[in-house]
Amino acid sequence: MDDSGDQRFRKYHPYQNFYSVPSQSLYNLPTSPEFLFQEEAARQRRSWSENLTYYTGAGYLGGAIVGGAKGTLDGIKAAEASDRMKVRVNRVLNSGGHSGRRLGNTVGVLGLMFSGIESSLVALRDEDDLVNTVVAGLGTGAIYRAARGPRSAAIAGAIGGIAAAAAVAGKHVVKRYLLV
Repeated sequence: MDDSGDQRFRKYHPYQNFYSVPSQSLYNLPTSPEFLFQEEAARQRRSWSENLTYYTGAGYLGGAIVGGAKGTLDGIKAAEASDRMKVRVNRVLNSGGHSGRRLGNTVGVLGLMFSGIESSLVALRDEDDLVNTVVAGLGTGAIYRAARGPRSAAIAGAIGGIAAAAAVAGKHVVKRYLLV
């Protein structure tokens, strides 16, 4: 039998010449970010609305995940030996959902307050530095606990300021030592 009638093997491959070409010459992509306007390239910070969306969304998501995990563990621990499987699963799901929503909303509101205070300070001072972040952390903690009294607000403000300073310091350490 002749090979010309056999359709199992293709004699011509349309892309056979591209296997020896290095990928750098095929795809010459830029490594730096591209901007449509020069003003965007000069800007080193997210806008207030981007910050608001980022901090609120990331806070809600993180809080919901951590709260959901904690609530799920609490639901597993609260299960009784006499419960049927359907009741146990319902208890675990309800507990995880309740704790996740609660902590997610709490951390999301903290992110909302923090981004609002920080963006306001950047607009007022016309500088973007560590002071804005620390003062925003102080203000967020103080406002969040203000209803419980001045002592509780002062302690929460101090914790918020320390946490914000630690986050900025951690960010600088990661940029300097881990991202080469």
